[in-house]
Amino acid sequence: MKTTTLKLSLILLTLCFGLTLTAQDFQGKAYYMSKTTMDLDQWGGRQMSPDQKKRMEERMKSFLEKEYVLTFNRTESIYKEDERLEAPGAGRGWGSFGSSFTGGPKYKNVKDKELLQDQEFFGKQFLIKDELKPLEWTMGTESKQIGQYTCFKATAIKEVDQFDWRSMRRRQPPVEKKKDSTNAKDKADSDDPMQEIDIPKTIEVVAWYTPQIPVNQGPDDYWGLPGLILEVNADKTTILCSKIVMNPEEKEEINKPKKGDEVTQAEYNEIITKKMQEMREMYGGRGRGGRRN
Repeated sequence: MKTTTLKLSLILLTLCFGLTLTAQDFQGKAYYMSKTTMDLDQWGGRQMSPDQKKRMEERMKSFLEKEYVLTFNRTESIYKEDERLEAPGAGRGWGSFGSSFTGGPKYKNVKDKELLQDQEFFGKQFLIKDELKPLEWTMGTESKQIGQYTCFKATAIKEVDQFDWRSMRRRQPPVEKKKDSTNAKDKADSDDPMQEIDIPKTIEVVAWYTPQIPVNQGPDDYWGLPGLILEVNADKTTILCSKIVMNPEEKEEINKPKKGDEVTQAEYNEIITKKMQEMREMYGGRGRGGRRN
């Protein structure tokens, strides 16, 4: 009975609001706030004083909390960070790190199943071009209001990219090895910071979409529901829509990103892996003990 009611609601909402999207030049803009939580206690926060921890949280805020704009039409969208001026010193140190793991503008074409993204890595520009992969959504019966829009719940299991920093957590320490171990690999691993990081293979995603805007679009990688996705909860990250502008007076062209060396996501991950191996070999001799004066 609940499933039938949900289907009927979706049909009625689509009929009521779909008429406003019949124009060929239809366009909309959705503004999102993205927030990722990080437990500093996992990364040495227990050794900090309350004031030190507060200062660290403030420095990381610009890295963990961002605003984005999704410009979309019936088949295309582009998802860009809404750049803001920061106070001097805000996010210093984290900005350069984030730029190497946080992508630039992301273009999606749901008709051609095309995904394009600008990506800078250690000063080199790449253009990641890949197939737009669908998520197997399970439609729920729950609903809620987000602003003036009625939204319905959907869930999916998503594979996590091996370099997605948003799902990084501190690896549980292994069983302590003998102190007199002379194994070269064990020593190298002890100096490799990536050995302390763990990323799950899959996470559960909860999305809330509105049939009142019947387009197959959403923020970041998310799409594939019978309505614009207004909220996403994925592991430690929440993306929430704060404002929607339908058919703005000044329309913005949705252009495909073009700058950079063209690579697939798999090829790009391979480049990152090789670069990290090079850095490990270059600085491996300056491990935790070697950095002390």
